[in-house]
Amino acid sequence: MATSVYTSGSILIKIYMLKDFFMKKMVESQMKGIPEEQKQKVLEMVSKNPEFFNKIAEEVKKEIDNGKDQMSATIEVVSRYKEELKKIL
Repeated sequence: MATSVYTSGSILIKIYMLKDFFMKKMVESQMKGIPEEQKQKVLEMVSKNPEFFNKIAEEVKKEIDNGKDQMSATIEVVSRYKEELKKIL
C-alpha cells in the first residue's frame, strides 16, 4: 500500500503553481489579437509580480461592480499604479 506524504511546504508550492497557471490563463484570455512577443512580455511581468497584478485585477473588479465599464475601470486603476508599473517595465 503506497502512501503519500505531503508537507505543508509541498502543498504551498502546488497551490502557488496552480494559482500561477490560472493567472497566466486569465491574462492570455484578455490578450487576444496581441502579437505573441508582447504577450510573452506581459506574462513574464505578471509571473514576476503576481501579487501586484492580482491587486490591480481585484481593484478593477470592484470598479466594474460599482458600475463602470471594463475599459474605464482598467484605465482608472492602472493610472493609480502608474509609477509602480513604470518600475516594473
